[in-house]
Amino acid sequence: MTKDKIKIAFVVNSVETEQDNYTTIRLARRAAARGHDVALIGLGDFIYDWHGTICAMATIANKTKFKNDKNFLAHLQDKSASRQRIEVEKYDILMLRSDPAEELGSRSWAPSSSLLFAQIAAAHGVIVLNDPKHLTDAVNKTYFQGFPEEIRPATTITREPDEIVAFLKAHDDKGVIKPLQGSGGQGVFIINEANRQNLNQIMEAVIRDGYAIVQEYLPAASKGDLRMITLNGKPLEVDGQFACLHRFSKSDDPRSNISAGGGVELVKPDAVAMKVAEIVGPKLIEDGMYLTGLDIAGDKMMEINVDTPGGLTYIEDLSEVNFSGAIIDDLERKVRLNRQYGGTLTNRQLAVL
Repeated sequence: MTKDKIKIAFVVNSVETEQDNYTTIRLARRAAARGHDVALIGLGDFIYDWHGTICAMATIANKTKFKNDKNFLAHLQDKSASRQRIEVEKYDILMLRSDPAEELGSRSWAPSSSLLFAQIAAAHGVIVLNDPKHLTDAVNKTYFQGFPEEIRPATTITREPDEIVAFLKAHDDKGVIKPLQGSGGQGVFIINEANRQNLNQIMEAVIRDGYAIVQEYLPAASKGDLRMITLNGKPLEVDGQFACLHRFSKSDDPRSNISAGGGVELVKPDAVAMKVAEIVGPKLIEDGMYLTGLDIAGDKMMEINVDTPGGLTYIEDLSEVNFSGAIIDDLERKVRLNRQYGGTLTNRQLAVL
């Protein structure tokens, strides 16, 4: 741990909509408990001032000790909470933790605008995680197609119903249809014999608001999937315990997402899942994807969350392992190294050092 106080700002959709089970809140509370300066910035709170400096109206954590995440969030959301104009470029770390899917239809301008501010901050020497240039490419699931083919299910992306029908026909009339942009299992449909007659309605519902991504059905997914947290391109591990959950459906709903009511249990990833993580690791490092969530079924990666990889609070509470503390340790290490090199290190250099 660096002996000096560090300054960390977390970018969220808005402070008002944060919830106490979010990974961001856990990370921010851990950082505040160590005496670091912690600020939360909403997507609409950035300022580019006339001096060419990136600033923001930020909510400041002006206490360090809190009983739990709920109390910490209540402090931030209280009407008397400290909201100050800060210079982002005086902060050591800017962590991008907003979910673009939450802004669809209401504030579609917000995610892309905040990434542009973050890119300027990075160019001015702030460590920005995950890398904002590549997050610009990763705002929808097209980014997933840039990973090695061997770990991806067969996929088509289209708004043409005939293309979807042809894909399903080529894959035994089974598949998964979901919006290209979205999260939390929203708008996800598994196509099989039981609902094949509803395909037209399903296609219409998904493509109404944009592109559909259609993937082959993975039999292993019937038993759920793994949510594996990675840090610096490698599975997050503390004292032999991996930050990895088995997520499974608890009803007839095929979605296993926690936000969709799925069940969870702590597991150790098997050799197959570890191999998937090993294959995707180099691209994660190359793209500056510091903290991610890999969704794995069998020997395939179903999705990758590079915006707000969740599940860490569940993993910590189940395992009683301080994974968030390990992340703060790593952030402190990055700041220390960056200071040693005069603030000249890139995100990629920091990931491999």
